[in-house]
Amino acid sequence: MPVKDHTLIIAEAGVNHNGSLDLGLELIDIAAEAGANVVKFQTFSADKLASSNVDKADYQKNNCGSAESQHAMLKRLELPLDFYAPLLTRCKEKNIGFMSSVFDHNDVPFLSSLEMDFFKIPSGEITNAPLLFDVSKTGSKVILSTGMATLGEVEQALMVLAFGYLNPDAIPTNETIQQNWANQDAQDIISEKVSVLHCTSDYPAAFKHVNLRAMDTLAQAFNVRVGYSDHTQGEVVSIAAVARGARIIEKHFTIDKNLPGPDHKASLSPEELKKMITSIRQTEEALGSPIKFRTRAEEKTVRLVRKTIIARQDIKEGDLYSLDNLTTQRAGDGISPMQLWKMLGSISQNNFKKGTKIA
Repeated sequence: MPVKDHTLIIAEAGVNHNGSLDLGLELIDIAAEAGANVVKFQTFSADKLASSNVDKADYQKNNCGSAESQHAMLKRLELPLDFYAPLLTRCKEKNIGFMSSVFDHNDVPFLSSLEMDFFKIPSGEITNAPLLFDVSKTGSKVILSTGMATLGEVEQALMVLAFGYLNPDAIPTNETIQQNWANQDAQDIISEKVSVLHCTSDYPAAFKHVNLRAMDTLAQAFNVRVGYSDHTQGEVVSIAAVARGARIIEKHFTIDKNLPGPDHKASLSPEELKKMITSIRQTEEALGSPIKFRTRAEEKTVRLVRKTIIARQDIKEGDLYSLDNLTTQRAGDGISPMQLWKMLGSISQNNFKKGTKIA
């Protein structure tokens, strides 16, 4: 997990393991080497996730062709149950957190048994009320992606989560969920348990469709920690999101962008992932404090670059100071030029050679 106040960086392996355990293990190694806090996979059953004849998304057709159905493609990309133990072991060895997105409420008990720090609810499931309810009943913290969602749909999802957190043994209805949301306890539990990721569900997402300012709206509307799930190409938007206040960044990565599969081309290479994480940590360091003050490094410079009042010409004791005999120049410590006008017309108490500081 990240140091306090550092951005949580989730390296999204997703389905880029292509059904291979060896590839999954290598993805963990890459994420850990790059400095990510968490590596994330996806837990789903193709039979439950998609019907046998549902069409592919355009980006899936572009990357995988249109000969097979979405269901057939997803079947090849499932994460077999016997992969989880070695994946978790490798994460412990590499000191990186493990997480997996959940797509069906039947998978909640299994994922809960893995003791993940967060449940990840992907954008496509934000209206899946039974899933939201079952996840929150576990009491686990949640990271909720909001791609394709309106602000109202985000609120409805948070309402269901709040009800599950506070009423795990109850049978939810629309009326009781609404009533529960009116209580301050519901608002408080959401602030404590849920982080919300702004997201644009397009692959790759165009910069003009990113709308990073929406993070501000989410934070203000629901008093939650916000972040960004990045589907743009490159790392610039993730870095910009951190500068704007994102506390979580989720980004797809791959071993090789040329591998077959729907997500490889829009993912970061290992080198790009490492560069992004380094840049995010540098951005965090640069954000620093909201207080405007002189830094220690500047203390060494201020005497060398700020000007002081000096004698424009020789000045004798008793002479009146004027713009004819005073000027400003870099000369180390001395009287600030801010005092120049105040000195005009006053009497010099000493002799000063041309070019020397007035003291």
